Amino acid sequence: MSATAQPINRSRPYLVVRLAGRSLAYCATLVPVALLALVTVPWGGAGAAVARWRALRTGLLGAPPTPVPGRRPGRVAVLGHALLSLLLGAVALLPLGVQVLMVLRGVLYGVVDPGPYDHSWGGPSRAGAWLAHFLVGLPIAAAGLAALVGIAAVHQLLTRRLDGERSPLWLIPTTLLMALAGAVLFVAWTHQI
Repeated sequence: MSATAQPINRSRPYLVVRLAGRSLAYCATLVPVALLALVTVPWGGAGAAVARWRALRTGLLGAPPTPVPGRRPGRVAVLGHALLSLLLGAVALLPLGVQVLMVLRGVLYGVVDPGPYDHSWGGPSRAGAWLAHFLVGLPIAAAGLAALVGIAAVHQLLTRRLDGERSPLWLIPTTLLMALAGAVLFVAWTHQI
């Protein structure tokens, strides 16, 4: 046996599923961590808030730590970051909700809907309706996971700004555009109900 450890070669599907799971967990924490920062930063908690953002980025997403030694972002920068994080967290609630609906109305359809299934997709049998709802939910769930990966990537770029890294010029406008698109989608969805 060799004294050096061989790297584990993981398959591409495994890496994609791992990234999607990490992004889902990361996006689920955006709203609570942003709200905590908005409450604690005005009272001197900017350093702790930055440490939480860094820990999320490195712990959940597995990103390498990149803090600049001696760099301490100011209170206004951390509050701005918390507001942008809150916006992205609100946007993330939409694809997170899609994942919950996929579990409830796709995976568990036959359990949560007792029937009759005469007018359901795949009906009139319970098995047919269950399978139809599950198969329709799969691409929607995949799109929701892809959205969560994108939201996590945008937020990761935002968090790197706290470490003093330069961000692309499109980052802030894209974040605001995502928030606007999420708001429009949410309003349209509530009018459809």
